[in-house]
Amino acid sequence: MTQVTHRELLPGVRLTAVQTNKFKSNLLSVTLLAPLDAKTASANALLPYVLRRGTQEHPDMESLSAALDELYGGSIEPAVRKKGEAQGIGFVGSFLDDAYALDDTHILEQAARLMGEVLLRPATEDGGFKKEYVEGERSNLVDRIQAQVNEKRSYSLLRLTQEMCAGEPYGVDRLGDEKSAAAITAEGLWERYQALLAHAPVELYYCGSADADRVAAALTAALDGLPRAGELEEPDHSVQDNATQDQPRLVTESLDVTQGKLALGFRTGGACVWEEDYPALLVFNALYGGTPTSKLFLNVREKLSLCYFASSMLEKFKGVMVVSSGIEFGNYEKAKAEILAQLDNCRTGAFEDWELEGARRAVVSALRATMDAQGRLEDYWLGQAVAGLEEPPQDLVDRVEAVTREQVTAVAGKMELDTIYFLKGKED
Repeated sequence: MTQVTHRELLPGVRLTAVQTNKFKSNLLSVTLLAPLDAKTASANALLPYVLRRGTQEHPDMESLSAALDELYGGSIEPAVRKKGEAQGIGFVGSFLDDAYALDDTHILEQAARLMGEVLLRPATEDGGFKKEYVEGERSNLVDRIQAQVNEKRSYSLLRLTQEMCAGEPYGVDRLGDEKSAAAITAEGLWERYQALLAHAPVELYYCGSADADRVAAALTAALDGLPRAGELEEPDHSVQDNATQDQPRLVTESLDVTQGKLALGFRTGGACVWEEDYPALLVFNALYGGTPTSKLFLNVREKLSLCYFASSMLEKFKGVMVVSSGIEFGNYEKAKAEILAQLDNCRTGAFEDWELEGARRAVVSALRATMDAQGRLEDYWLGQAVAGLEEPPQDLVDRVEAVTREQVTAVAGKMELDTIYFLKGKED
């Protein structure tokens, strides 16, 4: 039996508590939500890593790790996530469930207290963050941003998003950019930290055997002293229904690669998580390119051998679908034409009943797997919180089961190609 409770603990501080006996561990997370903005994205992304370096009571990573070891080897890890045009920064913790602890130890309260300590009582010097911690983690952040180009598949999608959504908040990467990251100072980061504590909506999440009242009491005590301003900065979400120009924009880039990366960005015609056709959008994506039995995989990759890989993905908060593929440089035109031809097949209903049912079963299976994995369940509920929704996975499963062929072709018909990104070799 699983019971989900939503409540507001403090102004702008919301808790989603999932009470279940399914797991031997508790998952606890705290996420501060900020509008995705190029000016603040890098500082926001750096913040949880600096906070995780030490607290007033545990001023370095060694003493903080020792405190976690005392909680049966618990963990608190920094988390930086992008949900549509919201940037989520905070921590995800995992701790042994009280039912499996010795001597009736109440781990939940201790874990909540330690997470509150990490968030609210950082190790400081001269009234701000320790410069050593900021400089070390700033260097790590710059390295992570620079390293994005090393994974060409994800890099091509990053570049597609930047080009397709240039001028929109969604075009900003969750880590920000290298120039902004390198310019962060300890003083500037402290100011940003204070602003987030005062103005950012806070999403708390718990999954474990404790009842919601106990969880609420533990987290309310842990966040005692959290400054709250009268006006919070709620992230906004804009969905652009159609492409920005009459003809798709083509962006090419040359790097030292032996395999081309072709990425296509589509506007979904307004279909997104807030709309009634969202379940049909999920099934369409699975049918088109979201599974190993999809049109793109079976035809473009397997049958015609035009791609090393080909798949589609949705950004449910933004009304965007992207196709990612790896191709021989000379197959650009053929691969692009066939990717679009398979989309046309979805639009006209040129797919078998088994394909539709296979896509439906894939979506249902993924949603049910979410209910059996604490990390995926936490990410699902964070997404729901960002969207202002409270629909549990099982209710979405029921809606997916009811999707018809006509609904799939209708949502496929809304897709409009906006931007094409092609990464090719320097000698090509």
